[in-house]
Amino acid sequence: MDKKTLSERDICTKLITPAVTKAGWDIDTQVREEVSFTRGRIIVRGKLVSRGQAKRADYILYYKPNIPLAVIEAKDNSRSVGDGMQQALEYAETLGIPFVFSSNGDGFVFHDRTGNAQPVEVNLSLDSFPSPAELWERYRTWKGLTPSAEEVVLQPYYGDTSGKDPRYYQVNAINAAVEAIAKGQQRVLLVMATGTGKTYTAFQIIWRLWKAGRKKRILFLADRNVLIDQTMVNDFRPFGGVMAKLSTRSKTIEKADGTREELALAIDGSRQIDKSYEVYLGLYQSLTGPEERQKLYKSFSPGFFDLIVIDECHRGSAADDSAWREILEYFDSATQIGLTATPKETEYTSNMAYFGQPVFSYTLKQGIRDGFLAPYKVVKVHIDRDVEGYRPEKGQLDRDGEEVEDRIYNAKDFDRTLVLDDRTRLVARKVTEFLKQSGDRFQKTIVFCVDQEHAARMRQALVNENADLVQANARYVMRITGNDKEGTDQLGNFIDPEATYPVLVTTSRLLSTGVDAQTCRLIVLDREVGSMTEFKQIVGRGTRVHEDTKKFYFTLIDFRGATNHFADPDFDGEPVQIYEPGPDDSPVPPDDVPPPSDDDDDPLPPEPGPDETIVDDFPFPPKQPGGFGENRKIYVDGVTATIVAERVEYLDENGKLVTETLRDFTKTTLKKRFASLDDFLKRWKAAERKQAVIDELEAEGLRLDPIAEEIGKDLDPFDLICHVAFDRKPLTRRERADNVKKRDVFAKYGPAARAVLDALLAKYADEGVLNLDDTNVLRIAPFTTLGTPVQLIKAFGDRQGFEQAVREMQTELYQESA
Repeated sequence: MDKKTLSERDICTKLITPAVTKAGWDIDTQVREEVSFTRGRIIVRGKLVSRGQAKRADYILYYKPNIPLAVIEAKDNSRSVGDGMQQALEYAETLGIPFVFSSNGDGFVFHDRTGNAQPVEVNLSLDSFPSPAELWERYRTWKGLTPSAEEVVLQPYYGDTSGKDPRYYQVNAINAAVEAIAKGQQRVLLVMATGTGKTYTAFQIIWRLWKAGRKKRILFLADRNVLIDQTMVNDFRPFGGVMAKLSTRSKTIEKADGTREELALAIDGSRQIDKSYEVYLGLYQSLTGPEERQKLYKSFSPGFFDLIVIDECHRGSAADDSAWREILEYFDSATQIGLTATPKETEYTSNMAYFGQPVFSYTLKQGIRDGFLAPYKVVKVHIDRDVEGYRPEKGQLDRDGEEVEDRIYNAKDFDRTLVLDDRTRLVARKVTEFLKQSGDRFQKTIVFCVDQEHAARMRQALVNENADLVQANARYVMRITGNDKEGTDQLGNFIDPEATYPVLVTTSRLLSTGVDAQTCRLIVLDREVGSMTEFKQIVGRGTRVHEDTKKFYFTLIDFRGATNHFADPDFDGEPVQIYEPGPDDSPVPPDDVPPPSDDDDDPLPPEPGPDETIVDDFPFPPKQPGGFGENRKIYVDGVTATIVAERVEYLDENGKLVTETLRDFTKTTLKKRFASLDDFLKRWKAAERKQAVIDELEAEGLRLDPIAEEIGKDLDPFDLICHVAFDRKPLTRRERADNVKKRDVFAKYGPAARAVLDALLAKYADEGVLNLDDTNVLRIAPFTTLGTPVQLIKAFGDRQGFEQAVREMQTELYQESA
């Protein structure tokens, strides 16, 4: 066998795979080839949406389906045996895999990332590939697994008939949590960006610990009823009859066969708890309250639960005296796992002080770069009253006939203490214009407002702006807030990809966290968001990708400057602990008052941290001496508002927002790819297939169609690149075709061949076809009128003659430039 003649795939099939299987690896259960472990980043520029290439490992070897041990990178035999090592190490670091191999078919280079091997990297023959038992022993030593811990770690995932497997980062998160708990760690924190499947990850952790018999009674806690329902209907459904909801309100689910079944409830009408279940799901606020009779969790003994999972644990469990913390401390002996996208670290509250450092983190930036999360476009809109402020005229009266206090009102006041209806109508009009101009008025939209009253007014303004669609269905626009039953009853339909209505929803806080709105394409911010934690949660409402409806990105329209958080280095960085308690200290809230509630009666930290903004109405002084203070808004009519500035920002390849036109972006990207005009000309001239150059650019996320529409559709890609990137005067395709005709370069061919070349040139001028040497073009008009493909190719002698003639014609097309 001459290895030098083999392709990389042949090297794999004939040499690497046999060496691996000879070492004892089961080809069916332990060896996976060509494993794509990312999706490829989604890149959005204006109307352009494209995906980058997914990362793909040549081989991943598994000890068990849930435990990847090794990655192998293969190269053809013209390369050295270790040429794939650096690429393989990059993959292994991402995948959390300790053992790395590179091969060209002559042997292997083996790199041990555990830190326990000397030397770290060695050369192996094809016959010396390590067995599964050898690598597993190294893995056990690296992880410090006892036989008891090993038994838990080897417990498999739940596998369903749909073939759904955890994504690579979910595998890393699950294994990190299971290994930590198997070794005795009692407090575990997982930090995973919104939309990356925290609940599915939690299910697999629970399933493995439960099936291994390590954790027999489990409590899953959340702070939104919809989160519990979603979890029971979807990710936790395999628990079936051993699972119940800690609620007195029934809930039905639709099973795969279309039948409906009522979910089991663990609490009866007299608030007695059935303790025969193994997996319980409940709301914090339904298990406790300020009065002793409300502390339902005390119906269980402190040692009843072996494992407690706290979803969205940033919402209050970190506060030392919060109601949530009360439950956690009661069940102190249970292993507790905190799940969050935004670990809360303030002077007064800390998740890390309670749970410890995260055993695993996966950020928004990583999710976008891997292609699992949707990127976003930001539209910033500035309203004159927000920018310049509003000062009432002397003696200005409000709607109630009372004089408006003479001071300057700004963006912080609007819709909280002072209402300008014209401003509300302006926001609604701008949102509606966006929907109309986008060409899709049925894209699911969330409008975040200052409070429930503002959400009601915004709903009315949107109804009036979209009267035609509201006439067709009154649920086109709805308010969904905690005090609006009609709205909250429609929450399930809003998040259901199959349900058309509601389309536009207004809210204040209810939809800011936890709600799995997969098809949300537009987020509108018409309130300040001072808390980085809440801002990340709001952005997370749009980051889910929904391929079936072609939802690959979302738009965020900001009327209040909330997206200034993008400039904060903490926006997408690793969680940072900022307080400094003593060794034995716990975080202490500023006072002992019970925590306030939001629109959905959910507990919040007792006081806002330094990075939070109060969203309730500010209390005003009593209207009369001795009277009671009241929250009162001032309504001022007849005050106009206009847009003073608007700009569109794009996410660049580093995930940073940049403000530039599509043309500017295209120029910047092209100049990164081609250092100079001469560099580009050499690449273009060297490419036998000009389309290959275009394909390379598309693979990097740059399609030329949108810029062609902006500049002129009759330009060749060659001219587009020269013009946009290097300011060269472009020629149209027809001008290039005419120049070739003027030079009479087809004179050496017979009449039949010249007719074919003339037709090809005309087709290029009309359609810009670059792969003219593809003989399939001869099967369509106008070539079919000139003869059969075989006859037309014979006019050039043979196929090679035809392809050579076309390449010469392409050279002539670009002669004066190249």
